[in-house]
Amino acid sequence: MRAVVCKAWGGPETLSVEDVAPPELGPGEVRIRVRTAGLNFADNLIIAGHYQIKPPLPFSPGFEVAGQVLACAPDVVHCRPGERVMAVCEYGGFAEEVVAPADSVFVLPDTVSDAVAAAFPVAYGTSHLGLKYKCALTAGETVLVHGAAGGVGLTAVEIAKRMGAVVIATASGAEKCAIAAAAGADHTLDSRADDLRNRVKALTGGRGVEVVYDPVGGRLFDESLRCTVAGGRILIVGFASGDVPQIPANILLVKNIAAIGYYWGAHKTIRPAWMRASFEELLGWLAAGELHPLVSQSFPLDEAPAALQALKARKTTGKVVLTIPE
Repeated sequence: MRAVVCKAWGGPETLSVEDVAPPELGPGEVRIRVRTAGLNFADNLIIAGHYQIKPPLPFSPGFEVAGQVLACAPDVVHCRPGERVMAVCEYGGFAEEVVAPADSVFVLPDTVSDAVAAAFPVAYGTSHLGLKYKCALTAGETVLVHGAAGGVGLTAVEIAKRMGAVVIATASGAEKCAIAAAAGADHTLDSRADDLRNRVKALTGGRGVEVVYDPVGGRLFDESLRCTVAGGRILIVGFASGDVPQIPANILLVKNIAAIGYYWGAHKTIRPAWMRASFEELLGWLAAGELHPLVSQSFPLDEAPAALQALKARKTTGKVVLTIPE
């Protein structure tokens, strides 16, 4: 089978596309013929050796796929060969075939395309579980979403609105702000503005926000600390800026703010019930047409390095997918 291969830690330019042996099917697993695979910021981290898990070399990146079931282990009962599914994998999705844990494989409604399905689980799963379970977001609260035109940020806008929150979205430039507004943001702010905290406070009558959803880090985290209400929550999703903030604990103490570290993938192990409930609700919303994933670009498998480079340079909006035709 054809697959994107990482042989040494580095950037997208170090990847190659080669013929490799298909992965073996083990107990509790499902073999999938991949039609589309979603790209994530973490794909660039894992090939650089900077992610939470470090696969043995060589390996294929890729955390989320959509396609058709080829085979199931005997102990798998919730899906069967021939069915269309989406799946979350530890890695290996940028290939013609992948093996995924059965509890991370979800049968797709007929109305959901492969491209949308591949763009769905990581970004929407991250935002939904984070906002609902980690932050306990309630209707009427105000959420500040950073990186709001990106893969996870855009889903946070959409899900927070679906949960009844008021959303202030930040993004770099008017074009990206317009994308966040189209997804339902009540207010948008250029993240490059020097007085971001004062603009947020102006939009909230001087009060600030109850929840911050931050996949960017750096200066935006520092600004967020100063425009979060007493007793508020800041969800630390990632550091797309490349700058990991050093949190002044005295501000957390004085304002009673909770800074919540959040690695979504770990919840498959530490909170599996949350993961299952989250996906059940999300897939119900998706099937009902209440969510609208934005797939902004697609690349063939052979152009995966270029796609990852565009993502790394933050030149993309919404989600980017790889397509793998017959």
